[in-house]
Amino acid sequence: MTLATTDLQAWAERLENNVARVLVGKRDVTRLSLAAALAGGHLLLEDAPGTGKTMLARALAASLGLKFKRVQFTPDLLPSDVTGVSVYRSGEFSFVPGPIFTGVLLADEINRATPKTQSALLEAMGEGQVTESGQTHRLEQPFFVMATQNPVEHEGTYRLPEAQLDRFLMRLSVGYPTLEDEVALLSRLQERHPIDTLSAVGTPQELLGARQAARRVYVDETLRRYIAALSARTRQHPQVLLGAGPRASLALQGVAQGLAALDGRAYVLPDDVKLAAPFVLAHRLSLGTEARLLGLRDVEVVDDVLRGVPVPAERSGP
Repeated sequence: MTLATTDLQAWAERLENNVARVLVGKRDVTRLSLAAALAGGHLLLEDAPGTGKTMLARALAASLGLKFKRVQFTPDLLPSDVTGVSVYRSGEFSFVPGPIFTGVLLADEINRATPKTQSALLEAMGEGQVTESGQTHRLEQPFFVMATQNPVEHEGTYRLPEAQLDRFLMRLSVGYPTLEDEVALLSRLQERHPIDTLSAVGTPQELLGARQAARRVYVDETLRRYIAALSARTRQHPQVLLGAGPRASLALQGVAQGLAALDGRAYVLPDDVKLAAPFVLAHRLSLGTEARLLGLRDVEVVDDVLRGVPVPAERSGP
């Protein structure tokens, strides 16, 4: 079932309103998360503890009618604790699926696990499957990973390697609420948490249909050149050791299509690309020593790249 553009917009509005019952004042984060879901990608949530990262994942899963599982990543977590393991029963080996066999997997504090355990997610995130003892097991679709990490506390953590970061479509920050939103949050959660009664307002089949609709959103050739130029500019930036690759360009186009679809448009605008660029490109950049000494952040480099690449004139269709 493929949703029409107008139906997709109404579907997205229902989801946003439902998530807003749990996550107060964060519609922009919810919208970006939905754009990632439409693009078929995975999310890295980087923020301080207690800002609502877990609630965002749970609320999205509940609203979409997807199975949800949470894994607390720790140094002693084994790859088989995530993907599953073969056990010997009645004279033969049988595969016992791990928590990765779900709709939404919350990999909580992913950078606290060893690189070997982190890498257990790579095949599932990139190819939608798990290989164990030479046997390949397909994951049901839709499937996506929402991983969290604390950007401040680095003691006892393992930095995510570039290959792992590149598998995440976007990096988002929920951020602290405004004073008024926090007051509303205190009132809403006084007696019970809304997540306990949050019901589904969409289905996994609708999400798959919405993905098909988003992929058909028109992207003009000038915008494709603009997207490619942005990625190329990161590779040429003097403060960048390792820039964004072709996978980043594909991700940027997919998220821009998702944002256009959420707005009820059948075409991508330059503003869609510009909005998505910091969330898609920044975490993929490896900055040089000089940039780190100057305290330069990856998002500031992306802002500089956006200023340096001419924006094409808007065209609404072929």
